[in-house]
Formats: sequence, C-alpha cells, structure tokens
Amino acid sequence: MRCEVAPVLHLDDGFDLRPALASDAGVVAQWMAQPHIVPWWESDWPVERWARSLDEQAAGEHSVPCLVAADGTDLGYVELYRVRHDRLAEYYAWREHDWGLHVAIGDVAQVGRGIGRRLLRALADAVLRADPRCDRVVAEPDVRNTPSLRAFAAAGFEPAGELQLPEKTALLMVRTRTVEAS
Repeated sequence: MRCEVAPVLHLDDGFDLRPALASDAGVVAQWMAQPHIVPWWESDWPVERWARSLDEQAAGEHSVPCLVAADGTDLGYVELYRVRHDRLAEYYAWREHDWGLHVAIGDVAQVGRGIGRRLLRALADAVLRADPRCDRVVAEPDVRNTPSLRAFAAAGFEPAGELQLPEKTALLMVRTRTVEAS
C-alpha cells in the first residue's frame, strides 16, 4: 500500500517538490555525506543503499521521499511520513492524522541563507492544505542542532518537549493549523 499523500505537493515560496526515485540516489548520497548533514542524519550511505531505501520508501505506506528544488535546481531531500506508521509514534501522544517531516538542505551554497525556514513553512502549509484532517505537522530535530531548531521556530513550529530517541535527544517541534500561512 502506498503512503497517503499526493505524489507532488504544490509548495509556495518558489519551491517545487517531486518524489525521489532510485535514479536520484547519487545526489541524495552526495548530500548525506556533507559535513553539515552527517551528524544529524547518520545516513552517509553508498549510492546503492540509497537507491534501495528510496525504492522501499516509494513502495511502502510509511514515508514519501522527495527532492525539493528552487528555480529549477534541486537543493534538498525531504521525507514526509504519517506519524502513526513511524517509530516516532512510540514517543509522544500523536494524533491519527499527524504528519511528520525530515528535511536536509544538501546544496551547501543554500545553507545559512534562510532557505530552511522558508522551506519548512512551505512544506507545513502544503501538507495542511493537502490533508484537511491533519491538524499538526511535527518534526524531531536533535536538541544540539541549533540551526535546525531556529529554522523550525522561524517557520512557526513550537517546541513540545524533549524526546529520548534511541539515537538522540530530540525536541518535538509542532506546527499547528492555527499558525497563519505567510
């Protein structure tokens, strides 16, 4: 069964989002090897492993792997997922229609320019538009990842407590439907 999200979400603020395919594994592997991503994702895998992961995600009901672009140029990797199908559901009081997201800005030239904040807001807005039953979009960045925490806060996500996950202490960040879209 496939994940319950449209294959492509329209994003505001000039972003395009498309499903990531096994043929995208090379660029995803390159991004995941970047020093600003490795400590947080721990997914510095070979291209072949990324190709398998992208295929498995596309075939399952858990998450939708995507590439995000601005001005026609790919700049990052995104995973959208239903929390109820994710291990994150074991760590907080999730709601039936909560969506989660993982984001990595892979293009080093785009890091530190406010892209993350804009992208996170656009992603949350798009998910909330696409699923009227969803009231919350969540994320669980590592508490030590200060740039990520700042970007989530600037995108309207509120901290909702620390979570002790097996690989990290995370801060649950929640964006509700009540935050005004910009």
